Amino acid sequence: MENKKKLTNAAGIPYYNHEDSQTVGSRGPVLLQDFILQENLAHFVRERIPERIVHAKGSGAYGKFTVTGDISKYTRAKLFSKVGNECKMFARFSTVGGEKGSADTERDPRGFALKFYTEDGNWDLVGNNTPVFFIKDAKKFPDFIHTQKRVPRTNLKDHTVMWDYWSLNPESLHQVLILMSDRGTPHGYRHMHGYGSHTFAMINEKNERHWVKFHFKSQQGIKNFNNEEAAEMKGKNPDFAQEDLVDAIDNGNFPKWTMQIQVMTEEEAKNFRWNPFDVTKVWPHSEYPLIDVGIMELNEVPVNYFAHVEQSTFAPSNLIDGISFSPDKMLQGRLFSYADAHRYRVGVNSHHLPVNACPFQVNNYQRDGYMAMGDNGGDAPNYFPNSFDNITPDPAYKPFEEELDSAHVAFFDRNKDDNDHYTQPGLLYSKAMNDEDRKNLIHNIVEHMKGIKGEKKDLIINRQLCHFFRANIDLGIKIAASLGVTIDASQMQHSTQ
Repeated sequence: MENKKKLTNAAGIPYYNHEDSQTVGSRGPVLLQDFILQENLAHFVRERIPERIVHAKGSGAYGKFTVTGDISKYTRAKLFSKVGNECKMFARFSTVGGEKGSADTERDPRGFALKFYTEDGNWDLVGNNTPVFFIKDAKKFPDFIHTQKRVPRTNLKDHTVMWDYWSLNPESLHQVLILMSDRGTPHGYRHMHGYGSHTFAMINEKNERHWVKFHFKSQQGIKNFNNEEAAEMKGKNPDFAQEDLVDAIDNGNFPKWTMQIQVMTEEEAKNFRWNPFDVTKVWPHSEYPLIDVGIMELNEVPVNYFAHVEQSTFAPSNLIDGISFSPDKMLQGRLFSYADAHRYRVGVNSHHLPVNACPFQVNNYQRDGYMAMGDNGGDAPNYFPNSFDNITPDPAYKPFEEELDSAHVAFFDRNKDDNDHYTQPGLLYSKAMNDEDRKNLIHNIVEHMKGIKGEKKDLIINRQLCHFFRANIDLGIKIAASLGVTIDASQMQHSTQ
């Protein structure tokens, strides 16, 4: 065979004995000088990096995004400057609460993280397959996630702590109803919608700001497992979603999503009946209709899962010119925490890795740190300003100058501010769901709440039932009846006040 490749170590040094250790005689002890043995074993035990605290198990693929609708009146982002613009992109879908080895069909929200490689830098849109979330303030996030993970004593998932936390935080009700519906067990990643979830800002050429929400509608159509089907698939193929995505792309059946946005003016935001920056709320489509923006297509399975999917990093702070943040408290917290998580998990230079690297010019003064790749800036200055390079800030990218409502700083009372936690969940149940959806929702909730145990069982169940009654009396009655809980008229009346 011609052009044989030599076997080498990581330093490029060829060697011969890959399977046999160097020993003293044929049966003697192994010698420490067998550096190939040492290198291979040392690398092997370091092959795993820390898994993500959340979204640990996921699937990813490359693709392209094509602009199909003109939204240039809302944003000066170069990507959206004209219809027909394209850019390469990378998407990662994931479960939220499970570990890397958990099943793809667990009842859980699904992460929907997108990286757009644009000429103005990498834009990360990091959302979920739901338009809302459980909590509205990032300060509560560690406590919330602890309830979705394994508890300290048994090292098991615990329905009691889940419902205890949800019942003590009624702002979670909207997301809980979505999670407990069949949307909580999607049929793989291709058959679910995606959302930016948060409210973002768009800035146009006139330096005018509009508030927007991002939606990604699956062109494959929505398809979900019911509770029993999801449990069955968990046993048959815990990697169902990964296999489904890979097989579809390998067979040329490229999954696509339509990007759409909702737009709200600053004046409308001031007068909106809910806080438009509250991630536990949606904007009604009847008032803020969806506007078509583009098509996202996934068409390439990464050649190496670890290099591309496991080491991919997404941060909401990666926002390109023309797209900006909002006062959403959850988003504000994520602007720091996501990038910080990647610095811990992958390293301070994770942005040098191919999946995370900007394919266009990158000019900055960051140097050194673990895994600095390339020439580490060479002999160029590592400070600014300096007299040697020609890197200058471009005034065209001056950020939007925001006027704050007041200089008053306070810890806002979550029980007094934006505390309507029931209207939208009630509308979700009564208007957005059909009879089958409502039947399956109640079944899934009841089956899940049966896992509540211990001396606080009745307290937690009754507390949560009060939230269901406040959202919709029919919902509360049917769940209570299925759980065998008797609710008298006075309790019901109190719950709905």
